[in-house]
Amino acid sequence: MGISEPVLVINAGSSSIKFAVFDQSLDEMARGLVEIETEGSARQGRAGDHHEALALILKGLEQLGLHLWSLGAIAHRVVHGGAQLTVPTRITPRTLAEIRACIPLAPLHNPHNLAAIEALAALAPDLPQFASFDTGFHATNPRVATTYAVPDDWQKSNIRRFGFHGISYEALVANHPAPLPDRLLAFHLGNGASICAIVNGQSVATTMGYSPLEGLTMGTRSGTIDAGAVLKMAAETSPQEVLDTLNNASGLLALSGISSDMRTLLESQDERAAFAVEHFCYWAARHAGSMIAAMGGVDAIAFTGGIGENAATVRDRITALLGWTGVAPADIRVIPAREERQIAAAARTLMRK
Repeated sequence: MGISEPVLVINAGSSSIKFAVFDQSLDEMARGLVEIETEGSARQGRAGDHHEALALILKGLEQLGLHLWSLGAIAHRVVHGGAQLTVPTRITPRTLAEIRACIPLAPLHNPHNLAAIEALAALAPDLPQFASFDTGFHATNPRVATTYAVPDDWQKSNIRRFGFHGISYEALVANHPAPLPDRLLAFHLGNGASICAIVNGQSVATTMGYSPLEGLTMGTRSGTIDAGAVLKMAAETSPQEVLDTLNNASGLLALSGISSDMRTLLESQDERAAFAVEHFCYWAARHAGSMIAAMGGVDAIAFTGGIGENAATVRDRITALLGWTGVAPADIRVIPAREERQIAAAARTLMRK
């Protein structure tokens, strides 16, 4: 493999595949998204499955002069690496088996990540592939932060906090202006939202837990909810229906009855929309208090993600609620999300080795 050749970064979800290409200086050469038809037959402009979507991506890149044979490597975002896959790694049969073993921990994400890896292996079997894991950055959390107070047999079944958005937080640390604060309160706010307590560049606590459901109010996810309430609704309906509701029909969408999109809610005159925004900001600030406790204080605050970068009103409301911390306006930063570039950088480091 040639380290001077471009790296293709793939972020495969259930309904789309995002991609970006970076040169050896990590300058972006191309970026895009291909939607995948989830209803059965493909509609105009959409792919029928991950294989077809990747074929469309590669065809589009060829039109830009970026042929498959001209790439140095492909790098993937994988949501869950479990307790074993905590650093970026080259994908081997063993790595694939470990990613597959994590499917029960991330049933909504890892199967799609695997589908993209396997589809590209079929299309380009000799091209090296690498993976970065959304859970990896939080491997530095102390045991007291990751352990639920449950029996040993539950813990042996991997019932523990893992945390997510790790690639975003790693990129935030890498792109934060020097010097990096000793105690940084980092918000990743988008359709999925979380907070990370970062001490000397390492995660010591985060709001998401066993799954991306825990923590803040999100676009369509509930955030933290009492397990007793979940069990009650599961008894009245079904576990799958409850899981679908908590992931896809809760959060800002449920509170507002209008939309999961923060831009739409901020522009709306509807009282429910206003309450949804208030709820989002209140719980972000409230969870931030626990992150500050985990660090023993806070020196600076950073925002990233679609809402974190673009919704100044939301940032202002959250920081106003955190006024008691004494963090000065000059120590509140907005750091553009650069997850794909971080994934490419990790792959290049491994390629050099």
